Parts: sequence; structure tokens; C-alpha cells
Amino acid sequence: MRTVAVVGASLAGLSAARSLRKQGYDGRLVVIGDELHRPYDRPPLSKEFLAGTMGEADLVLEMDDEDLGAEWLLGARATGLDRTDRAVRLADGREVRADGIVVATGAAARTLPGSEGLAGVHVLRTLDDARSLREELAGGGRLVVIGGGFVGAEVASTAYALGLDVTVVEVAPTPLAGPLGETMGAIVSALHADHGVRLLCGVGVKGLSGERRVDAVLLEDGRSVPADIVVVGVGARPCVEWLEGSGVELDNGVKCGADGRTSLAGVVAVGDCANWYDPRAGAHRRVEHWTGARERPDAAIATLLAWGATEPGVPRPPYFWSDQYGVKIQFAGHAAGADSVTIEEGAADDRNVLAVYRRAGEPVAALGMNQPRLFTRWRKQLARTTS
Repeated sequence: MRTVAVVGASLAGLSAARSLRKQGYDGRLVVIGDELHRPYDRPPLSKEFLAGTMGEADLVLEMDDEDLGAEWLLGARATGLDRTDRAVRLADGREVRADGIVVATGAAARTLPGSEGLAGVHVLRTLDDARSLREELAGGGRLVVIGGGFVGAEVASTAYALGLDVTVVEVAPTPLAGPLGETMGAIVSALHADHGVRLLCGVGVKGLSGERRVDAVLLEDGRSVPADIVVVGVGARPCVEWLEGSGVELDNGVKCGADGRTSLAGVVAVGDCANWYDPRAGAHRRVEHWTGARERPDAAIATLLAWGATEPGVPRPPYFWSDQYGVKIQFAGHAAGADSVTIEEGAADDRNVLAVYRRAGEPVAALGMNQPRLFTRWRKQLARTTS
């Protein structure tokens, strides 16, 4: 290959570029990113950066002496992929022709319909989002977080520590039931009540009120929750619309094999936009976690450089962590499909547990709350399981 284009300049894209050089590729390397920023770390945005204990320089992912010999096209949004010319089309009219293409365009935060142009309403996905929200939180007031997932919970925890009055609204009866299951989701989300943060579950949001600036969140049951600041944390959508009509199969992101290969030869996908096949589950899964964006590009790049003439391996079980109210939460594997979950160590009331999820007696996932040593042991055990 003479030219490889990496479309996406966040962690997954940077990891892919590093892997290309590590695996011996010495040709032209073009990294395309729609943000103006160099690659930065996203997990601290909802925690240390938002709290003001971490600066922008601390978010930088590149090492001081790192030189990948890449051409960086930043502030350049991909709008299409011409499979005949093997060219990535950009919004400014430029085209980047490449023999190999890595799709790493990530995901974008979902917004609340009708909230456009209303001051005080935020999402949190990018550095610019975090800058804007941090400035508002510094002024204090009443914060309403719409969505009780991990990002919403981390924002609530950070805002609570900053002294704001915080309410979390979650449409599901049990927050985090999707990734953790109902039993453990209820235990983890109880951290809100432990710290005096109001948690309103099982009710949807009808809309927002306010003329130029938000002043309340209107619930579907008729209640109104006063708000000076609103954070919408209702998930993310994969940024793959630019690939429509390209021949790359799309299904909840870019549909991939177990090694990132797509339906189009010479194109692989990694990161939050990639819907990889998981041999353990026998299904495709889109993994939106830091560890996957760092680890999986190695397999995808090996596939790309070999033009698909490699046997796909088994990806490591997905792993993520969260810090909320001083509690370190770690999870590995998939809770979906488990038929039991047991607390192996600690006590739920102390928010200090190691729980194992099993299917037909076999462990498929593990959750730790302030149990890093035991959790690490279980994570390694899960990684050794190949079916």
C-alpha cells in the first residue's frame, strides 16, 4: 500500500496510526479529523476536566517525542467515500485517495429535540462541549441531567462535588440496567441517593421550558423540574452517514468481522463507529469504550495490511470503568444473556462489591465497585475464555 487514510483523529484513529507504523507500514499516512484539536483523552471530560482539576494539556494523547510521519488534516469533515477511485471526499471539496482506509469516525452525542438554540442546554462529547459546560457549572445553580447512564452519572457526581443542586432524570425504571442488568444497575445508581442527588426514574422528558435560556425540564407525567443548566446524556449515534452508498455495509455503525474488516476490501473500522462481530456472543456489538478504541486497532491494521488474508481472532471482552462519588466502578464482559449474578465479595450496602455474571454456570461478565485487585483477576479469567 502506498497510501493509507485514517478517517477520525481521536483515540481509535491515533491507535490505528500508531499500529500502522508499529506493524511496519512506511508509506504515506493521512489522518483526517473533523475537530480542530489534536487527539485528546475523552474519559476525563466528565470528571477531572469538568471539575477543574485537570487542564487541557493533561488530555493530550500524543507523546512529546512521538512522530508518526503523518499528514494531519484537522477541521476536515468526511462527506463520502468513492469506492471506484478509493477516495475520501471532504466537506471543503478536497479528496484523499488511498489504497487502504481506516474508518474511525466515532459517535456523536444525541440531542433533545427542541433544545436547539436554548442557552444552558449541553451535551458532553467533545473538548469544546466540556469547555462550555465547565464554565457554566462554575457559576453554580440547579443542574438537571437527562439520562442516568455512565456519562450522565459522572456529570452528576462532578457537579455534586462542585456544590450544585443536582437532579437526574432517567426514563428506564432502573438506571444502567442495559449495561449492568437490573440488580447491579440498581446498586450502582443508588450512589446518587447516597449523596443527596435526586433520581427520578421511570419517567420521560416531554420538553424544556424557557424563552432564551432553559428554566425547567418538563416531564411526561406533568411535573416540572426547575433547572439553570441541563445536560442531555441520552447516548450517542455512530458517525457513519458519510459512508452511505459507498459499498460499506452499515448496521448500527459499520458492520465488521471479528477483526474489523468491512464488506469493502481494503477498508476496516475501529472505535465507537465499528460494530464488530463477537464470536463469544455470536452477534455483532458496537463497543463504545476507551479500551476497545486502544486495543482493537492492532487486529484491524493486521487485517488491512494483509488485505484480509488473516484469520480473525477473538477480541478481548469489552472493559470500561467509571468514577462516581469517590467509587471506582469497573466492568468487563457482557451482562446481556447472563442468567444469574452473584456478589462474590463485599456488601452492596457499602458500595464495595465484586459481582460475577454467569450463563449456564459459566462466567460472562464481572463488576467491581472499589475492588480493583479482585476485579483484575476476574477480568483476566474472562479474557481466557474463548467461547
